[in-house]
Amino acid sequence: MKEQIKAANGKLGILMPGLGAVATTMIAGVAAVKKGLSKPIGSLTQMGSLRIGKRTDNNEPKIKDFVPLANLEDLVFGGWDVYPDNVYEAAMNARVLDANLLRDVRDELQAIKPMRAAFDKNYVKNLTGTYVKEGTKHELALQLMDDIKNFKATNNCDRVVLVWCGSTEIYMEPSEIHETLAAFEQALIDDDARIAPSMIYAYASLKLGIPFANGAPNLTVDIPALLELAKETNTPIAGKDFKTGQTLMKTILAPGLSARSLGVNGWFSDNILGNRDGLVLDDPDNFKTKEVSKLGVLEDIFKPELNPDLYGDMYHKIRINYYPPHGDNKESWDNIDIFGWLGYKMQIKINFLCRDSILAAPIVLDLALFIDLAKRANMSGIQEWLSFYLKSPQTLPGLPAENDIFKQLIKLQNTLRHMMGEDLITHLGLDYYQEPIETT
Repeated sequence: MKEQIKAANGKLGILMPGLGAVATTMIAGVAAVKKGLSKPIGSLTQMGSLRIGKRTDNNEPKIKDFVPLANLEDLVFGGWDVYPDNVYEAAMNARVLDANLLRDVRDELQAIKPMRAAFDKNYVKNLTGTYVKEGTKHELALQLMDDIKNFKATNNCDRVVLVWCGSTEIYMEPSEIHETLAAFEQALIDDDARIAPSMIYAYASLKLGIPFANGAPNLTVDIPALLELAKETNTPIAGKDFKTGQTLMKTILAPGLSARSLGVNGWFSDNILGNRDGLVLDDPDNFKTKEVSKLGVLEDIFKPELNPDLYGDMYHKIRINYYPPHGDNKESWDNIDIFGWLGYKMQIKINFLCRDSILAAPIVLDLALFIDLAKRANMSGIQEWLSFYLKSPQTLPGLPAENDIFKQLIKLQNTLRHMMGEDLITHLGLDYYQEPIETT
């Protein structure tokens, strides 16, 4: 497959709906890394490596040296927001990064100003957008396509990708207008209220053949109509919901408990955070979207229907509380009631004091670079190998999601090996211990 990958020539534009805490933290971080002020910690594309060949070969190149990714020097950033602040102002308001660091990259950040957002308050009730586009949903889609084309031309970009960094929208179930591309496009023209803003961004992106990754638990591209469009324009998509704090811990710990056949009676999760995401999730309709995304993780890993003796009676509860004094510093508590040999009970307590945008920023960078790679490798539709970064991985209808982070990493690494024409690694290892059989 290696010879089919187009080179990462020219500039790559990374456009993000939602230039809030996560997006500005990523942009400022890349600027700081380029100036030698810091390191891209947490980014697999920049810091990670993978094994090629046998263990005895001791060949573990950096991922960025193994696959033809866009260079950080070739990235151009932009996006849309419901507020007119430039990226420097937005980053200062978010209070994620140290003000002195932001001042060191002020010029780069001030130069990035948002485009007016496609916004519908009905989908994010706790935000009041002041910098928004006007028009029907079809008109908004056309305006977004113009934004993308103008950004690409103005910044002399060879390629563009979109990564949704906007807020969590209210919970919704897919309906008949989401079933086919024809029905969806007619619904756009009809200004149907069941088309969410994130879907308009995704439609505009995919219509132009531009890759789209969804960092929120919204339906967005997880509907048949947009999957049809992605196939029609030969465009890769990925979703959904950045895997950062509490869910990251779950996908690390739960596979270990399952691997040892330890039972779980209950898993209670509580969160407090005070950023814009916390404000949005303070509305029950928006929280439900996030809750559904977070709840599915344990069920997918433990598979209670297959292991009823261990997980059949597991009680799983999640709470998210808006607490402004914490800002972007999310805090989570987990109480896990487990049982072992002969049913004897034990407990695990986790108190994770994390920084939400610090964990999410490298995910945005990696998704952008990898989905651009997928486009250049002529891969289209759902990129399940990127589920490593997502808490509610999108799969084909009827295909169960894989939430075990270790299996997700193997899937990602083997996809990269496959792209480059290298042997896949199964980690069987028997060939190191079996004596060769002599034949006469």
